[in-house]
Amino acid sequence: MSSERKKNPKHFQLNPNWAQLQQKLKSFAKPSRHSKNPQSETPNSILGKRKERPNSEPDDAKPNPLMPTNDDSSVTDVLAMDCEMVGVGQGNKSALGRVTVVNKWRNVIYDEFVRPVEHVVDFRTHISGIRPRDLRKAKDFRVVQKKVAELIKGRILVGHALHNDLKALLLMHPKKDLRDTSEYQPFLKEGRRKALRHLAAEVLGVEIQNGEHCPVDDARAAMLLYSKNRKEWERSVKDQLRLKEKQKKRKQRKKPKADINHSLIAS
Repeated sequence: MSSERKKNPKHFQLNPNWAQLQQKLKSFAKPSRHSKNPQSETPNSILGKRKERPNSEPDDAKPNPLMPTNDDSSVTDVLAMDCEMVGVGQGNKSALGRVTVVNKWRNVIYDEFVRPVEHVVDFRTHISGIRPRDLRKAKDFRVVQKKVAELIKGRILVGHALHNDLKALLLMHPKKDLRDTSEYQPFLKEGRRKALRHLAAEVLGVEIQNGEHCPVDDARAAMLLYSKNRKEWERSVKDQLRLKEKQKKRKQRKKPKADINHSLIAS
């Protein structure tokens, strides 16, 4: 009897383990009640989470709207230009250090560092992004000037504060062919001009000029601002030209009358 009593406790000690094992088996068997293929549920849930990630990523990594829409690098009827300056003389005088021209598709068709005629005393790197090494093999100013003049001749020229760029290049361009984003009426705030970086942020939703300026981004931003408003912009330019023509005709009509009166008084 004593031997049986000793064996019985050992026998009862196995019952809790057996009960736990049964519970585990039941828990594993439960999914089979809901689906015929229980093993497929776990992989599906994992894959589902992975599929959600690409949908959420575009919010964090949106495509840059300034990038070209195709690979066409031809010289189009509309070009955008931006220049970066360096300091010459005593440092307060600006000279051309880099010029970039893009076509209407925002592809770069010309981008050159320029060696100014005068000695550079301030590279203005924190804004211009130009460093001494960039100008060691840079092209002569006259060569760049001639090339840019050839590119923009007879074409619409887009840019921001273009008078500064043209002044640095020592070039002239017909006013009727200038599309300056700093002067376009809808872009003005209470008659005051906005910086290009503010226009890019407000109109295009793009951040530019954070630190060193990139003339490629600036030219592309100006071109995109123009492209988005091209129809209205060109319509306003035509209206202005028509108004000027009418004013000229009125002046021409008034002149003969004044001459007649003058001749009568003289006689």
